[in-house]
Amino acid sequence: MTTSGTVLQLSRSAHPDGLRLLAIGAHSDDIELGCGGTILRLASEGMLASVRWIVLSASGERETEARKGAEEFLKGIQHVEVIVANFRDGFFPYLGGAIKEFFEDQKDSFGPDLILTHRRDDMHQDHRLVGELTWNTYRSQLILEYETPKYDGDFASPNLYVALPEQTCDRKIEIVTSTFRSQAARQWFDSDTFRGLLRLRGIECGASRFAEGFMCRKAVI
Repeated sequence: MTTSGTVLQLSRSAHPDGLRLLAIGAHSDDIELGCGGTILRLASEGMLASVRWIVLSASGERETEARKGAEEFLKGIQHVEVIVANFRDGFFPYLGGAIKEFFEDQKDSFGPDLILTHRRDDMHQDHRLVGELTWNTYRSQLILEYETPKYDGDFASPNLYVALPEQTCDRKIEIVTSTFRSQAARQWFDSDTFRGLLRLRGIECGASRFAEGFMCRKAVI
């Protein structure tokens, strides 16, 4: 499956050496919250040959957390590149030119098979711009848009699900809650939130008790 007619099969036979994954998050913890379980599952099944992990806004303690989160989720993967930028949190739409240049700089230096990014219609302005620029920049890859819990209440109905074993969910929640201590005081940041969403998506997908949901806007099979 992919966009623009280039067929990508997410299988071991099609990619014996593994997939090249690009994971993009506006902020420290976005990737982990939105698609951490999927990354853990792909890694555990030996599906990932290399990963480029990009966080666009993190500095100080948040940068330390971002790098630690990536390290924990990407253990065992041979080729890993973690890129942390420091674009101003909350101001992405007003920094669009510079962030667009950043995306263009990434395009030719890493050719991903699969991209995990923010939803293009996310209510958070930073998330939304990242989703838009992902589609502007990449034309021949399968792009899956993940979701993150937030005050805005912008959840939609996913059209693609990744079923997750319970132990994978436990590991995701353990890493997130132990790594991102700067977020601990936020009213939404707890294991009940994270497990509740995983359980709800599991009910919807019908294949597992737990799952992560994605928006897949375009695919060719």
